[in-house]
Amino acid sequence: MLKSMTGFGRAEKVIGKKTFLIDIKSLNGKQFDLSLRLPVIVKPLEFEIRKVLSEGLSRGSVDCTVSLKDTGDAKPVVINTDLAKAYYRSLSEMAGELNIDTSNILNALIKLPEVITPSSESLSEADAGELKVLIGEAINDLNKHRENEGNILRDELEKRIDNICRLQLEIKPLDSLRQQTMREGLVKLLEEKVGKENYDASRLEQELIYYIEKIDITEEMVRLENHCSYFKEILHESGDTKGKKLSFILQEVGREINTTGSKAYDAAIQKIVVMMKDELEKAKEQVLNVL
Repeated sequence: MLKSMTGFGRAEKVIGKKTFLIDIKSLNGKQFDLSLRLPVIVKPLEFEIRKVLSEGLSRGSVDCTVSLKDTGDAKPVVINTDLAKAYYRSLSEMAGELNIDTSNILNALIKLPEVITPSSESLSEADAGELKVLIGEAINDLNKHRENEGNILRDELEKRIDNICRLQLEIKPLDSLRQQTMREGLVKLLEEKVGKENYDASRLEQELIYYIEKIDITEEMVRLENHCSYFKEILHESGDTKGKKLSFILQEVGREINTTGSKAYDAAIQKIVVMMKDELEKAKEQVLNVL
């Protein structure tokens, strides 16, 4: 199974007398990076919620919002009416002495210190447990989206690797032809420069063997084929987190392609190498989204 790091999850439930809504969004990221927004009543559970999200999502840039819907019973703030009345009497007296209009005095009152304070409500242990379960439901919803995206990514990555393998097959006949062309070219050059009878054919064969060994790409082709097979094997393995491993394999694929290009000394092979690099870059872009 392959999972994307991109997804969205949502869950909603009435817990106690309050309605909680959980929204979680995930994008690709190298590590687990969490942005968490909580209502005041849930703040004491922040570290536990972070742990639940980290264990459930593993990796990615995650944005989680826990919202508290107004059901009529929620008390997000507390108004200190006794203090407000005391302020009002003092302000009214001062307004009368200064002959100031008191029609907007309420706006001034609510801004005075400790007239309005955050609610001291807290969740019971049972409600806190239900909230964590609800967050788990939102995580499961997000992971379903990740799986759907992962299936698309798997098909795309497999397509890119298959294209590289197909292009590799086009190199093999060109490699054999390249060696023969190289030998014929050297022989022709010697005959033109020193004459057919004036060079040692045995020494030429020795030099050709040495030169061909230096530019031989057989090992690179074998390793490239093995890396591609291993990549496809990992794609279909069980397990959720495999993005980093796939990225490492692509690095090895790129190394073999680059070495093949540097040793080719053949225009037709170089052209194929460029196409292989193009497929590799597309695969690298996609693998960045894999969990």
